Amino acid sequence: MELFSVEFFTALLSIIFIDLVLAGDNALLIGLVAKNLPKNQQKKVIFWGTFSAIFVRIVLTLVAVKLLAYDGLLLIGGVLLLYISYKLLLTEEEINVKQTKRNFWGAISTILLADLLMGVDNIIAVAGAAHGNILLVAIGLIVSIPIVVWGSTVVTKLMEKFPIIIVLGAAVLAWTSSKMISKDAYVAPFFPSQTAIYTFEVLLVLAVITFGLLTKYFIKQRKVVPK
Repeated sequence: MELFSVEFFTALLSIIFIDLVLAGDNALLIGLVAKNLPKNQQKKVIFWGTFSAIFVRIVLTLVAVKLLAYDGLLLIGGVLLLYISYKLLLTEEEINVKQTKRNFWGAISTILLADLLMGVDNIIAVAGAAHGNILLVAIGLIVSIPIVVWGSTVVTKLMEKFPIIIVLGAAVLAWTSSKMISKDAYVAPFFPSQTAIYTFEVLLVLAVITFGLLTKYFIKQRKVVPK
């Protein structure tokens, strides 16, 4: 991928959008954990909790980028991301964190553990969208993390007010998943031309969005039907 090419900027925008859609809850988590502490410790926990979470996220994303270079793992990652994109359409996640120790280091450990558990989808998605480009990962995280940390409330409210953002996020994830699958060494021979790849990508995105929205509709209908 050439630096600052159309493909480069498309991938960068995908990474930023993925971070905004998937990482908003992580920023809210830090705020919720900090609320349980004395006022004089809250700012420190927010700063060091954010810094620690960012550091761990960067390291794990870089590891994921390297792992996806191995044959077969790109396919596995793509299938996992496909499920994540489908799940995003169905679930409205609520943060429920049990903090056992209400002190500074207890808060930091809670933030790190919860961020690891909640951030797997984000790590796979960003690593896949980067196409092995470490610079893309770095720029994407540098641009999006401040927005997520300081603008998480705004991002969450926008997603609540405009549900189409969730649908677009799921579409971006499904599209990233299709690119990962089609580029895997074991699958690539089945796509002899670029047209075949584009067709596969479009069909997969449409299938995920359609199936996800239909499933969500039927779940809602089942809830409103009186027993």
